[in-house]
Amino acid sequence: MTAPVPVPRQRTDSAAERLPAAVAGKPVDAADSADTDDAVDLDSLDTLVTTDPGLDSDLGLDSGSRSDITLGDLTLLVIEDDPTGTFTAPEQPEGAATRLRVRTARNLTEAERLLTDDIHCILVDLALPGIPGMDEGDGLAPLKHVLRLAPRHAVLALAAEGDAERAAAAVREGAQDYLFRDELDGRLLSRAIRYAVERKRADVAQRQLTESRLRAQENARLERGLLPTPLLQGSDLRFAAHYRPGRSRALLGGDFYDTVRTPDGTVHAMIGDVCGHGPDEAALGVELRIAWRALTLAGLCGDRLLSTLQQVLEYERESEEIFATVCTVDIAPDGRRAGLCLAGHPSPLITRKGLAGELLPYEEGGPALGVLPRARWPRRQVELGGSWSLMMYTDGLMEGRIGPGSKQRLGQEGMVDMVNDQLALGLRDDDLLEAAVARAREMNGGELTDDVAVLLLGRGKS
Repeated sequence: MTAPVPVPRQRTDSAAERLPAAVAGKPVDAADSADTDDAVDLDSLDTLVTTDPGLDSDLGLDSGSRSDITLGDLTLLVIEDDPTGTFTAPEQPEGAATRLRVRTARNLTEAERLLTDDIHCILVDLALPGIPGMDEGDGLAPLKHVLRLAPRHAVLALAAEGDAERAAAAVREGAQDYLFRDELDGRLLSRAIRYAVERKRADVAQRQLTESRLRAQENARLERGLLPTPLLQGSDLRFAAHYRPGRSRALLGGDFYDTVRTPDGTVHAMIGDVCGHGPDEAALGVELRIAWRALTLAGLCGDRLLSTLQQVLEYERESEEIFATVCTVDIAPDGRRAGLCLAGHPSPLITRKGLAGELLPYEEGGPALGVLPRARWPRRQVELGGSWSLMMYTDGLMEGRIGPGSKQRLGQEGMVDMVNDQLALGLRDDDLLEAAVARAREMNGGELTDDVAVLLLGRGKS
């Protein structure tokens, strides 16, 4: 506990006479400093005064914009080199309703001890002596120390009228504003405190917003880099894709897809869905997609590929409850037939010229990856024909409701009917995918809650 300091008795002299020497620019009267019968510790030295009730209008604030700074809630920490150790705030205008609580510290060491979370603003005397270790040639060293000590607090600099250059330098260094001792009065002090607090809050909010935007931009660049780029050079197949993660303000979800053409002319397409749609599932989906591409380019397909992909899933997943559904299609170089493998995933929808869309056979599929340790996934040959479109999708497209307030889901049959309705309107490729997702969202009565990925490959004019 610090040594007790004198507390002046109540006096009836004028506001100007009540200013401390460090503020009013007057010499200290020794009789005044000794005029006391009591002493208190600095920890409890709080002076209550009133502040200007018209301050909100001066600052352009209304009652709804004060945030947590409410009437009767302003606390000021004054750090000044005053031999009396006391700071008497200037008298406020008559009728003022807001109270100001003042704490005083004679040096930086006391200031560090008195600086608590309930302090709203700090008034620093630029004439304050430094502490051991400070650069004696730096006139702003005490202020810089306070700014480092209290990075989230509003700070005002107190300067002599002839020291305007150093006062301006204090603002450039990080203080919210400066005040001259000779011009200080109650209205100016209260206004400066409120202004400094609001400006500090605005600065902090702006900095946080900027940091948030930078993080969002960086995340967006990262996620865009993780989205697949189809490798179809040399193929005459049409390609279209639509991707929408279930997470708000995200570019990636647990769904994933990819398409590559190997040197023999075969086009390999894949679409999958990791259970869940958070950031962990999105990361796992990217790993599975990259692994699928590497295995495909290495010459694997069908059961061998999916068995290896399951090993990747088992090594990378967070828990044994995580699984993934996958559909792979290997389209022959002539484009007329394909090999189909299903690992717990919905079967693709094929449309041929002049015919309604229908699902490819799905009776011989295997379980989702990660469910059974020694599962097998048979590869089934399907005939595509000369002109066709093949739509691969994740279950997010068909798990929406069929109407606002309805408990019935669209389902696979409803999804086929919906796509056929879009085909009847003459929609194809990108337009078809966009319309199908928009229609599913419309029937659901709002955004679809799960990730949605849709991939379309076509040959000729189907």
